[in-house]
Amino acid sequence: MHKVLVAGISGAIGSGIAGELLERDPSAQIIGLCRRPEKVPEAIARSPRVSLLAWDAADPGAAGALVDDLAGVLPAAEGVDDVIFAAGILHGAGLYPEKRVEDLEAGALAQAFQVNAASFSLLMRALMPWLRHRRFKRVVAISAKVGSISDNRFGGWYAYRSSKAALNMLVKTLSVELPRRCKPVACVAVHPGTTRSALSEPFAASLAQLEVHSAGQTATNILAVMDKLNESGNGRFYNWDGTELPW
Repeated sequence: MHKVLVAGISGAIGSGIAGELLERDPSAQIIGLCRRPEKVPEAIARSPRVSLLAWDAADPGAAGALVDDLAGVLPAAEGVDDVIFAAGILHGAGLYPEKRVEDLEAGALAQAFQVNAASFSLLMRALMPWLRHRRFKRVVAISAKVGSISDNRFGGWYAYRSSKAALNMLVKTLSVELPRRCKPVACVAVHPGTTRSALSEPFAASLAQLEVHSAGQTATNILAVMDKLNESGNGRFYNWDGTELPW
């Protein structure tokens, strides 16, 4: 069995990846994490190859509380082969992309950093016992091109940009540590491209000028990037088409 943990499985990208994996890989066993498991698409939730566990990216204590539940579904000794972090927030109550520095709010910054960055690192800390096996494993964090510091030419979106930049640094730092403790491994960040989802819905008018993918297309693109990963790709930032992006 190929064991894949998808954090954020109820979202458009997370559920798209889970659905694609179930369809193309009969050996895939998926552990799906999300705040509200009842929001996961029915076809995925009812699959006998899917186990859903409650996990809230906005809760700093969620990863620690997850350990016992995860062990009940998958003993740490069996390990996971892939970890896909697809949780993220761009807008919500009290949080919206800022156009200028005066729009910044401390609460919004903290919320964005917790969901988009801190939750990834805390989850990976909890998952370390599941990564110590000697099979090749992949850790893939769904990031965003706007988190690239060297590519930032338009400004704005302070909370989202900076939290994704923080996620990128966490991925890069983890990619240095993991080969020392969990080799063989590739730990990478991936920009999924602009995807039609609840996250992008408020910006539909401006999306008309961009290349926009369905959740299914995005899932296919991300899995194609993952298929090509080996140890030499560890610590890199990839675009959805497989090209490398600047940090």
